[in-house]
Amino acid sequence: MLANLIRSAARAGASDLHFEPGLPVMMRVDGTLRKAAEPIGAQALQDAARDLIPAAEWSRFLERRSADLSKVMGGVSCRINVMQSMRGVGMAVRLLSGAQPTLARLNLHPDLAELVQRKHGLVLVAGATGSGKSSTLAALIHALDRAPSKHVLTLEEPVEYRLRMQHAFVRQREVGQHTPSFEQGLLDALREDPDVILVGEMRRARTMELTLDAAETGHLVLASMHASSASEAISRLVSSFPPESQAGVRAQLANCLVGVLTQRLVRRPGLDFRVPECEVLRASSGIRAVIREGHLHKLASLMELGAPDGQWSFARYQRWLDGRSSFLKPKLQDGAAAPIPRPPPLARPSTGVTGGGDGVLDLGDGGGDLEDLIKQIQDR
Repeated sequence: MLANLIRSAARAGASDLHFEPGLPVMMRVDGTLRKAAEPIGAQALQDAARDLIPAAEWSRFLERRSADLSKVMGGVSCRINVMQSMRGVGMAVRLLSGAQPTLARLNLHPDLAELVQRKHGLVLVAGATGSGKSSTLAALIHALDRAPSKHVLTLEEPVEYRLRMQHAFVRQREVGQHTPSFEQGLLDALREDPDVILVGEMRRARTMELTLDAAETGHLVLASMHASSASEAISRLVSSFPPESQAGVRAQLANCLVGVLTQRLVRRPGLDFRVPECEVLRASSGIRAVIREGHLHKLASLMELGAPDGQWSFARYQRWLDGRSSFLKPKLQDGAAAPIPRPPPLARPSTGVTGGGDGVLDLGDGGGDLEDLIKQIQDR
């Protein structure tokens, strides 16, 4: 039943689907939560969770009260979190695109490919949850798919895109399934001859330490973290270490940093979908000196003045977006995406998501199917 619900949600253009016993089923469309249908009962949701979680792992779910899954359901790749709440068993389902992300498909600036042309160093991709970091990382990896071939090793939790490369040799490992932790995966990676390592997310100091070590020892490392700006990402990384170690961490980061790409998804005037709006810090000699000395508050002004060095502030990137004549609408599956012309920009571009509320989401032809499916689940 969940597969059909997910298929209907995908047709509605939803990025997420939320189930909670006793509450309406909710979808997130263009960043806004909207009511999709009436509630599903607690027993029906628990039965659906037991169908999803392998029998051998059900006892672990009962112990942890949560489980993370990566599955293809209804023809849609999904990242599913099953959790225990005060009402019973709920689910948060992230609907992923089956199409191979590229810089062009994501409407990103083509010059971002230069971030992955170095043989070694660290590239950070930062942003809030749901800002498209995983898609951008996959697009940057795709930009490496050229001769001479490279060995790309990814560590992800979970694997969101099955990377299809023509020239590169790609090995994808999922934390929890193929390696017990990011830390162990990084230790293993140093013995597996990779040219490029992707670290799906840096949360703990030990992961950050091993990531910096890998970037310093001849590997190109791409990693993501939660931060709203390049300076915040660097500050958060450094402050994750004990105070007595931070000077050494800053020096190490200054030596190996290639750049920081921070992004947020923004609804542009005249479009019915969101596009990434970016800030790009490149590790010039001035940037490295500021990081080494710990004067991180100066990074923002250096980026504003650093256009000749390839720096992009959010404001400068907005001006580039304003000058675009068309955008590509995201697709769930591989195939050519028709460019959508954009009308002349307004005097000031939108900086947030608009619309939405508590109204019932109009699902078009799929709406009736969704209601029928939910009733079937409730009747189980």
